[in-house]
Amino acid sequence: MNVWIEKYKTIGIAAIVTILAVILFFFQSKDSSNQEFQASVTTEMPVPDEQVEIEEDTRVFVDVKGAVNRPGIYEAGAEDRVFAMIELAGGFLADADENQVNLAQKVYDEMVLYIPKIGESLEELEIIEEGSVEESGKININKADAAELETLPGIGPAKAAAIIQYREEHGPFQGIEEMQNISGIGAKTFEKFKDLIKVK
Repeated sequence: MNVWIEKYKTIGIAAIVTILAVILFFFQSKDSSNQEFQASVTTEMPVPDEQVEIEEDTRVFVDVKGAVNRPGIYEAGAEDRVFAMIELAGGFLADADENQVNLAQKVYDEMVLYIPKIGESLEELEIIEEGSVEESGKININKADAAELETLPGIGPAKAAAIIQYREEHGPFQGIEEMQNISGIGAKTFEKFKDLIKVK
């Protein structure tokens, strides 16, 4: 009988050990799954960006003068066009010479928009803006005519015409580096005159 007891005692101990091993394995698997789930949630949840960049201020201010109903300084967006400024200023006066105004031109900060009367010539009005060649000696590429542009190293008649065409199609240059967007003006040509030009 002692042999029987010893036999089943051994079997019982083995069964208990097996059950404990199964329970331990179950809890370890569950804990591992929880850790993986938490890691997955942590990875997938967006981390708040504490260094959110301040949205760039795209407002510009335009001084509208001349033959409009309400001359003054008006706020605009960076993508607004001249025609929007005319509307803000109450529209053209009856004697305004609309043919001399590029209504599709983009506005830019500190722009002076002068609307001439019939019989006036923009080229003769110094009030429009400062001269294209200023006291610094630099050429303002947003105002210069072909003759002035051709004084720059590496700029001949064809490139001067391309600069003016680009300006008319895309609006004023926002930076001097934008000159390199023009066909025929690469980095080497730009280096020759970059210290001789400005945009404002």
